[in-house]
Amino acid sequence: MKTLKIGIAGTGRIGKIHLENILQRFLDVEIVLVADPTQEAKEYIHSKKLSYSDNYDDLINHKQIDAIIICSPTDTHADFVAKAAKAGKQIFCEKPLDLSLGRVTELLEIVKNSGVKMMLGFNRRFDPNFLKVKSVVNSGKLGDLQLLKITSRDPGPPPISYIEVSGGLFMDMAIHDFDMARYIMGKEVIEVYSRGAVLVDKAIGKAGDIDTALTTLIFEDGSMANIDNSRKAVYGYDQRLEVFGSGGMVKVDNNFPDNHQLYGADGIHGSLPLNFFLERYTVSYLNEIAAFFTSIRNDTDVMVSGIDGLSAMKIALAAKKSVNENRVVSIKEII
Repeated sequence: MKTLKIGIAGTGRIGKIHLENILQRFLDVEIVLVADPTQEAKEYIHSKKLSYSDNYDDLINHKQIDAIIICSPTDTHADFVAKAAKAGKQIFCEKPLDLSLGRVTELLEIVKNSGVKMMLGFNRRFDPNFLKVKSVVNSGKLGDLQLLKITSRDPGPPPISYIEVSGGLFMDMAIHDFDMARYIMGKEVIEVYSRGAVLVDKAIGKAGDIDTALTTLIFEDGSMANIDNSRKAVYGYDQRLEVFGSGGMVKVDNNFPDNHQLYGADGIHGSLPLNFFLERYTVSYLNEIAAFFTSIRNDTDVMVSGIDGLSAMKIALAAKKSVNENRVVSIKEII
């Protein structure tokens, strides 16, 4: 099998995950070049005995590179995707493509006209537990799907400096849940109603964001989803999902480092959930990058398309509009 030659843009937390997974798990994939302008990145990349550049454009101009994995800062994604597509490189890009709906629409057209594949990093679709839920839904065992419940709470808020440029809770955090809602239910959202509040840290409110939210989604057939988000759960990373239908229910609880339970006079005790997304979704990051490589090798459609990203983004924008205007917002309004 021909060796797939790739470049990686950015070596932050997610960039390191993909880089390490490729080095350890994919013998038929070669990391040709890694680009990141920081000194820390330079030292890290050299420690891995990989070729380094401080200029992202070197990935675009490298003739041997077949595909580029984009994990650079959010504000670089749009320009880099456009350049990569025009250069004929296959693209994997962490979300979001951009914080502007118009710019995302423009990028999708550029990618389409360039004839390359582009997959977005909505890694939760590749979690083994959620994949099991999706297979149960697809089997028809639940009958007509009626209700979906998603709980997504972080163990602690990110730095205020991050919140100020993230696009807000709906665009940065809940967008994963909006994507999961579409994916699990296999239906399109037509209406959104959200309420948001600042209950965790007043500094988040001063930065123009919220830290707690409840969102109701209405699907095209009248079925519904309820999603609750919080920036801080003192007991760890809370990731649960439940699908209810006319024929039954399927649900996924949190992942734990072990399943022991200690029984004593003061009660029953066990481990807290896995601490954060790097631990909780270790396998899903591996699965998603494997799916990207498979789509390139087999020339098949990617499993998370630009349209999927655009649809989740519209839900996020509708949720934000709903909070600001205290009303139900139709997806048709988001243009």
